[in-house]
Amino acid sequence: MNRIQIGIDTPEGRCPAEFLTPGGGGPWPGVIFYMDGFGLRPATTTMAARLAAAGFAVLLPDLFYRLGPLEPLDAGAVFAGDVLSVIGPRMASTDPARGADDTRAFLNALAERAEVLPGKVGAVGFCMGGGIAIASAAAYPDRFGAVASFHGGNLATDAPSSPHLRLPALTAELYVAAAREDASYPPAMAERFEAALRTAGVPHRIDTVDAAHGWMNEDFPVYDAAAAAKGWAELIALFRRTLPGD
Repeated sequence: MNRIQIGIDTPEGRCPAEFLTPGGGGPWPGVIFYMDGFGLRPATTTMAARLAAAGFAVLLPDLFYRLGPLEPLDAGAVFAGDVLSVIGPRMASTDPARGADDTRAFLNALAERAEVLPGKVGAVGFCMGGGIAIASAAAYPDRFGAVASFHGGNLATDAPSSPHLRLPALTAELYVAAAREDASYPPAMAERFEAALRTAGVPHRIDTVDAAHGWMNEDFPVYDAAAAAKGWAELIALFRRTLPGD
């Protein structure tokens, strides 16, 4: 596997990112990896590398770039204290609307890379990143072939940036893996989001996983190895079916 650090110019500043590809030849289908609220850290790199090893060119941008350089968080230490007091200010620096605006620059960065196949790309988001991935794919429907959200929160709220409001523009195939135990995506919100999907006619599939919010994240106390393995299999199958050249 190859991994490099790059910088992406956005209208609001320079966004650091990791770019990961399989070792060997190429080019490969492109994927944008939207991080969770804990930000970039060794665990996100490991997850992006897992996706790259499956045959994809993965862009992992720092969605908190507006705050400047940040120290990576130790998830175990954060969970031992007041989680929201630590990650809340970081998460407040972005939202689905700002993330979608940033994605224009992310897409251009992928298009400039010789390692990336031309054509539509994929998006995957975890926790906070799930809603940003969906909103971004809807903002650029001609550029995305598939989008996946794992334990994404706040997918259907009263905020003007709520992802469910963008669904009428979404043409990519959508996979949503929701946690059965998730205060950020309670049953009433799930019903609201799924109703919006049906109204918009979005091709989609939803799994409700018998796990807690964050089960895919290897450095979270709630990490569930068996559920995560199924999640990775679903994600890779989705991208192989919908993206070019794979």
